[in-house]
Amino acid sequence: MPRNSKGRKRPVSPDDLLKLHLIGDPQISPDGKRILFSKKHVGDKNDYVSNVWVVDTAGGEARQFTSSGKDGHARWSPDGSKIAFTSGRDKPKAQIFVMSSGGGEAHALTEFPEGSVGEFKWSPDGKSLAVSFRPLEEEWAEAAKKERESKGLSTPARVIDDLWYRLDGDGYFNTARHHLYIVEAETGKHRKVFDKSPFGLFSFDWSPDSKKLAIASNLDKQAWSRPWKDRLYLLDAKSGKLSLVPGQVDGTKTAVAWSPNGRMIAYAGRNGRQSLWGALNDQLFVCDVATGNTRNLTEGEDYCLGSATLSDTREAGFGCNIRWAPDSSRIFMGFGWHGEGHISAVPAKGGKITFLTKGPAEYMLGNISDDGSKMAMTVGDFLEPNEVYVGAIRKDAIVATRLTEFNKKFLAGLELAKPTMTWLTSPSGTRVQVWSVKPPNLRPGAKAPAVLEIHGGPHAQYGVPFFHEFQVLASAGYAVFFSNPRGSKGYGEDHCNSIHGAWGGVDWEDVQTVAEYMKSRPFVDPKRMAVMGGSYGGYMTNWVIGHTNMFAAAITDRCVSNLVSMSGNSDFPLVPDTYWPGNAWSKPETLWDQSPMKYMGNAKTPTLIIHSEGDLRCNVEQSEQVFTALKLRGVPTRFVRYPQSTSHGMSRSGPPDLRIHRLNQILDWYKMYLAKGKGK
Repeated sequence: MPRNSKGRKRPVSPDDLLKLHLIGDPQISPDGKRILFSKKHVGDKNDYVSNVWVVDTAGGEARQFTSSGKDGHARWSPDGSKIAFTSGRDKPKAQIFVMSSGGGEAHALTEFPEGSVGEFKWSPDGKSLAVSFRPLEEEWAEAAKKERESKGLSTPARVIDDLWYRLDGDGYFNTARHHLYIVEAETGKHRKVFDKSPFGLFSFDWSPDSKKLAIASNLDKQAWSRPWKDRLYLLDAKSGKLSLVPGQVDGTKTAVAWSPNGRMIAYAGRNGRQSLWGALNDQLFVCDVATGNTRNLTEGEDYCLGSATLSDTREAGFGCNIRWAPDSSRIFMGFGWHGEGHISAVPAKGGKITFLTKGPAEYMLGNISDDGSKMAMTVGDFLEPNEVYVGAIRKDAIVATRLTEFNKKFLAGLELAKPTMTWLTSPSGTRVQVWSVKPPNLRPGAKAPAVLEIHGGPHAQYGVPFFHEFQVLASAGYAVFFSNPRGSKGYGEDHCNSIHGAWGGVDWEDVQTVAEYMKSRPFVDPKRMAVMGGSYGGYMTNWVIGHTNMFAAAITDRCVSNLVSMSGNSDFPLVPDTYWPGNAWSKPETLWDQSPMKYMGNAKTPTLIIHSEGDLRCNVEQSEQVFTALKLRGVPTRFVRYPQSTSHGMSRSGPPDLRIHRLNQILDWYKMYLAKGKGK
């Protein structure tokens, strides 16, 4: 039971991760009466159980719709009579299943070979589905593996010709690519209609008459070094003929959405020749299908449609989310701003952006009913993970009504810590938003050890979503501070782009500002402060210990330490003279000057290093360099390495037992170095 024997609330523990229910992907029915959503929790075998659920928008108990434990991405058919969803129930082949929206048995619609099913969309006439699918190379299929094992043969070599052959969290796919298929809704027969993308990266949407598909993709043979070569294409669904939309300019294009009246295609992106790292705003464009004339609807506003707010109760989502109003009059957008997540709208003909939600919460956009009156959404905040809501759409607001409360009873028995937000001003005049969390049971007048958490990205933001790790630290007696220094999204393009190719500069100035603020708080013991972060947050943690000894302990997680070596061993290798000037082989000076390893000779802070051996984003060698340097210099250091089966997102989506192990390692480290009498 959540409460102890005396009925008091108890502290949050690492093991509470096992009890949370995580909700996402809300989809309202065409008639607006029901909402499908995915619900995930930890199962009995150290796995994640994911099923499709449904709830009435008028209220009532949510009902489980599928039961295999491996289901998700559910989508209503246009008439609302059927539901299609992806399922991994028939290992090793993932397929799209279909069932009646009234319930009953689901049947496999597709018969794809082993591979990866990506996004799919119903055609508006309900006769077909457009599906992104990547077949597995035959020699890596389960049958080939079993045959090798029976003959005692070795795992085959990977023969690589392209830069794009792996992705963190997705693994090694070698030469295999996602292609676009059309699947008949009645028979399940499929045919490939698009395979032109050299990396298999594209977004797509149906025309309202179901005759064509809009596709945004980069078909340039040197797409990796020319990310600005994205173009819009029209694909004839019957013949497969591909035609280029006229009048386009260089830039990135994604999240394609065809207007319900058929006249316009909306997409997110930005014009100009920029790198893949996303330091500039993703903006909203509409393109006239007939003429190619394109307008930037958000050009006069300083918002980024790809602004993601980080949490450890879901994967980091850096995509753009846009939806047309059914009458094609305006476009809805969901994005992060000032640590919150909000839904806004802009007229399709141009005009001001209207924020339709407000307050310290994360509102996540789903889809819209056919009559345009209701919206599916999830809403959460620092004290509760996201739950399903239905939004009544008004001209200037969305009135949100809660429909589920899967975590409410459990969380009511926990002593949750509440954040306090303030704004700081750095020495150069930049305003930095910061949140502080007191330990919930801190005695009046007492001073607590404190932890500064630095987010990853770097072009993301911390903010109001529920963060289990922060609650665990607060319950263990630590004051937790987190902020959005320069480089973060959610504060305009200049704030984010100020560290473009210049890490360890103004971002370090802002981190120091937050650290000084921590020291000044009456409830903080300035001699018992720690710093920690993951990915870019690990980079900045490494930077901190190489530039100051003010912290009594540090934890660097899935870090970046050496930009010279990382430029070639990440799944996103650095293109010379783009985000950073120079390159790793003949002009490494800038990369090395901004590498924490250059300054590791100054480090004295006891440091816990955490990394996954299967991390393809920040290779484990980045942490190996830090460990070796600190050990050789006699700095107290521990290296926790998680297995090859884990990835860069281990703290968010790794095996539950290892996520709990990680949190306990963090607590053990701080117990050693932040206990009373241990500080500097």
